[in-house]
Amino acid sequence: MFAPEDHPDLLVGLGRADDAAVYRLDDDRALVATTDFFTPVVDDPWAYGAIAAANALSDVYAMGGRPLFALNIAAFPESLPAEMIAAVLRGGAEKVREAGAVIAGGHTINDKEPKYGLVVIGEVHPDRILTKGGARPGDKLVLSKPLGAGVITTALKRGLATPDEIAAVTASMTRLNRRAAEAASALGLRSATDITGFGLLGHASEMLVPGEGVGFRFAFDQMAFFPGTARLGSDWVYPGGAHNNRAHFGPLTRFAGLEEWEELLCFSPETSGGLLVIVPAAQEAEYLAAVEGARTIGEVVAGEGLEVTKAV
Repeated sequence: MFAPEDHPDLLVGLGRADDAAVYRLDDDRALVATTDFFTPVVDDPWAYGAIAAANALSDVYAMGGRPLFALNIAAFPESLPAEMIAAVLRGGAEKVREAGAVIAGGHTINDKEPKYGLVVIGEVHPDRILTKGGARPGDKLVLSKPLGAGVITTALKRGLATPDEIAAVTASMTRLNRRAAEAASALGLRSATDITGFGLLGHASEMLVPGEGVGFRFAFDQMAFFPGTARLGSDWVYPGGAHNNRAHFGPLTRFAGLEEWEELLCFSPETSGGLLVIVPAAQEAEYLAAVEGARTIGEVVAGEGLEVTKAV
């Protein structure tokens, strides 16, 4: 049985859920370690590799860390052409290099369905870790990327997404959360998470610490969505995970003014989504100016649970 007091240098681990493990080396350095991989979400092999890498790197950024190196985790069918495998690995390696890190090795197996991702090792100052707790009433909820990636990629698999819609979501999924994390650290912020498979509300719920007496109030009208998300969402084009997330996190959430399909958008999984950052009101303008595309989508309030409202 894990006892935190037996491992005082494991600053973030098997206790409260967070985005990566953090292990203190000394007073000024701590390692950040994470891993993530998944099956293809787009048709282009280079983009798939880049998206998977950006998604894995995002966990380090969500902890306020700087990536150092990564290891490939890959599974490919024997029938997959070598040039396609090379494109996936090249996409991952180029995204890691963009992050200022390097691929240092990895492991590959044969499998019927392609899978790719990374183990990522980074570093962070022990006193500057971004974690999921610490929100206070009056703080702002700022998201660095639009929502709707799961809807668009599901539509792609069903032949329902347009080329422009696919291009927009691919560009976002391959974009690193580096700037969002660096701006948070520069301003001395302390709380963030990345929005991925549990969707906006699932990951937001993990930021609410029992006993802190705070809840999150989101404004649906202030959320940014990828082109085509409303069209497809209103036609009920959702990944299966959206329904699973609603079943699990729905009891924590109150809605006001939203149609049912709009509610489900808030539960829909994201791939390589943005950072949700808790920003004190006094620093909101400075953070928004530093992170292109970021927008305030809600605020921290006294109380508990999650609320999503829409102007009628």
